[in-house]
Amino acid sequence: MKKHPPKYSMRITILTHLEKEGEHEYDEVVPQVARALRKVGHRVSILGIHGDVKKLISGLGRRKPELVFNLMEMFGNSMLGAGAISGLLDLLGVRYTGGGPGEYYLQEDKALTKKLFAYEGIRYPDFAVFSQNSDLETGGNLRMPLFVKPLRMDASIGIGGRSLVHGALDMMKRVVEIHEQIHDAALVEEYIEGREFYVGILGNHHPQAFPPIEMDFSDMPNGKPHVLDAKGKWARNSAEYKGSKAAVADLPDELRAKLQKVSLDAYRALRVRDYGRIDLRLTNTNEVYVIEVNASCYLEESSEFAAAAAAAGFDYPTLINKITELAVERFEQDGRKRRRRKKARAG
Repeated sequence: MKKHPPKYSMRITILTHLEKEGEHEYDEVVPQVARALRKVGHRVSILGIHGDVKKLISGLGRRKPELVFNLMEMFGNSMLGAGAISGLLDLLGVRYTGGGPGEYYLQEDKALTKKLFAYEGIRYPDFAVFSQNSDLETGGNLRMPLFVKPLRMDASIGIGGRSLVHGALDMMKRVVEIHEQIHDAALVEEYIEGREFYVGILGNHHPQAFPPIEMDFSDMPNGKPHVLDAKGKWARNSAEYKGSKAAVADLPDELRAKLQKVSLDAYRALRVRDYGRIDLRLTNTNEVYVIEVNASCYLEESSEFAAAAAAAGFDYPTLINKITELAVERFEQDGRKRRRRKKARAG
């Protein structure tokens, strides 16, 4: 395992979401990240916020962090708060890990993501967007079966057993459900039959792709689509959770390199910062489709990202501390560029 001490000790605040204001129950990833940072000598505090901007600002003001380890993916009851939080951190002049407001917007709008992929020559499923109050938006001629999911949600929200449809009537029923229950536009895309892989990536100027992780759906109940839906991710007692498992993929070198190259292309196309995970489908003719890009992906110790990092030689504390180093280096480089531009204008 790669173990490198930090360049220097920092005051780091882990920023995380609370289900309710005033609670102190954190997602399990929060204490894991805190332990990893403290293990190498960083001074760590935790700031949990539900939806109070004043508390967020005053909490950072008291702690005066040299870096925020940003684990806050929502704000209040809004599942789309990550971009706003990073924008606020920018306005406050606080350095932080992971994506900024622009990067989060590119990731969240999956139709815009696909348009960027089209420009970069990256393969993706043909799609259509059914918005609640705008015209139909299409990106190819759709063929059944189709997969219907919310346009902007993350963490498999709105994805379940009815997401895979085989006819126009079922498709429209699912579209209406997303409009009414999730309050989001519906993304309808061709279902790509094949193997599912996740490729974790770490870095900025010279990002490194980890060994691919393959999802094994062989124990999935009959009739269930071979996708990792919300139950498969979070409901540990469900048939979907028990029927799917992830493992480092045993692949020929050429195929592994192909999956990693496509993933790096997608990572760069969406300007992902510091770390992220690319979700792929591989057809039986070895065509690679990018299904989704997860900037600032879930970092829990048993997650697919952490498992891929371990396969690449990064133990968990080293992985977490490498993310902090990448963020600091990025902000320092941006600062040097701004100073050079200011000097050039003054001269």
